[in-house]
Amino acid sequence: MAANDDTGSWHYGPLPSTDDAPAWIYGIVPDGWIAGMPEVTVDRDEMIIICPLPTPDHPADATESDRAATEEGRISRFREATRDMRVQIAQQLQYRYHRQSSWGARCGSTTMVFTHQSLPVTTRLRQPERLVLDTLVGSGVAASRSDALAWCVRLVEQHAEDWLKELREAMLSVDELRRRGPVV
Repeated sequence: MAANDDTGSWHYGPLPSTDDAPAWIYGIVPDGWIAGMPEVTVDRDEMIIICPLPTPDHPADATESDRAATEEGRISRFREATRDMRVQIAQQLQYRYHRQSSWGARCGSTTMVFTHQSLPVTTRLRQPERLVLDTLVGSGVAASRSDALAWCVRLVEQHAEDWLKELREAMLSVDELRRRGPVV
């Protein structure tokens, strides 16, 4: 979900709204840092902030490889030059939105995320489901059951993107209806 309302997500307890997060981040970063409003993706645990950087002027004869290398270099420079300030901003974001923040940047067609939160998720699986994970581990597709489960989630996400988008929109509608209802 790109943002939450005041009730938090549709399934979990209340969290502060993140509707204003892109604007708040844009306002707190020093002038000249980024080339526009950041893209902020939020779940109940983490905010991923992608900062848009100015696209460099490439020579007319630059190859795609040259362009990619230049963009990666710009992102790397941004990462190193802004590290201390990003840590300070992340502390303020945690206080304001009750979530960890992860940072990244986009330059031209290149996007890099610097950090990710890796959180444990507990699940109960029956033997047929565990056998799927064990097959992925045994074949070398994944190093562990945890990696195999993450691989399965990415596969579903890849093949069900439209359906998941529609489901998220429906969840936002439920949140909106709940918010407009009586306070219990």
